Amino acid sequence: MIRVAILGAGIGAEHLQGYRMLPDLFEVTVICDLDLSRAADIAGDIDVTDSAEQVFNNPDIDLVDICLPPHLHVPMTLRALAAHKHVICEKPLATSLAEVDGLEQAQAASQGRVFPIFQYRFGRAMTQLTALKEAGLLGAPQTASLETHWARRADYYAVPWRGTWAGERGGVIIGHAIHAHDLLTCLFGDVAQVNARLTTRVNPIETEDCAAIAFSMANGALATSSVTLGGADDTTRIKLIYENLTATSGPKPYAPMDQTWTFQARDPVDQPKIDAALAQVTPGHAGFAGCLYEVAQALAGRPHRAVTLPDGRASVELMTAIYASARADGAAASCPISADHALYEGWQPTGESNG
Repeated sequence: MIRVAILGAGIGAEHLQGYRMLPDLFEVTVICDLDLSRAADIAGDIDVTDSAEQVFNNPDIDLVDICLPPHLHVPMTLRALAAHKHVICEKPLATSLAEVDGLEQAQAASQGRVFPIFQYRFGRAMTQLTALKEAGLLGAPQTASLETHWARRADYYAVPWRGTWAGERGGVIIGHAIHAHDLLTCLFGDVAQVNARLTTRVNPIETEDCAAIAFSMANGALATSSVTLGGADDTTRIKLIYENLTATSGPKPYAPMDQTWTFQARDPVDQPKIDAALAQVTPGHAGFAGCLYEVAQALAGRPHRAVTLPDGRASVELMTAIYASARADGAAASCPISADHALYEGWQPTGESNG
């Protein structure tokens, strides 16, 4: 049994639902939020506190789940590692590669391990794609298109830290499209080069709320990502074209891998083999529960598909490349990114700070 403290009762409420689906693996013992009434609203019979220090000093807590605004992710992760706790951290794990390097050093000196949250990786469609790949039915990745077309209005930005460089550290790239971009790299491999255009067109905020991005993958595949917060509703669409089939998601947001996809063979003669492979798939846990289940497997020393610190680093590196390209008027930005890169310390505009 892994004993958990959740820091932050906002998105933390959704994490809590995931833990409650895995009662044999996790026990949430405390929820910490500066707003004790908000914590109490989701806690039920779980203890609540407004003291993070109390959490870090509690020897009965094994894992700290950080569900706080982005500017608090790194400092709270470092404090948890210093207390030799395991850490689950909401996106973005960090907002510079320098910060990730600091987390890697802190993890090496700690008994704790860091697990970024990328819950989109878990669900029925991911299990299906994995089964098709293992059966040799996908072939090489060719092209992909991603759509993150969501609606965010003034009420969303009424939360003071949102839409600001100081609080959110970025806009639609780190707060909304990050999951779709993680799925792209998970399914299509590493990104070699990015061409990006970012702008703010929808809300009067500091950070970007629209993006058009082209990716060149290391294996030669190409992909595009269209992102806006000016949609009439929240729609996510993903189309993955492989050598032997095309995989297409439905339009529902937030959990694209936990919905019905279509898998269409390029050569109709292969469709029965694809259908037969899909018929053998047994879906596991999806979304947050799937992400948390794999963390439990990793901590138990069993085979796992947990999201780990290198995955978090890849996400931060990709965001760095996107901001680098956007600030060069869409010129190509390459990965990997070295410590002498202009944005290695962060992509905050001049006058802003990661501190």
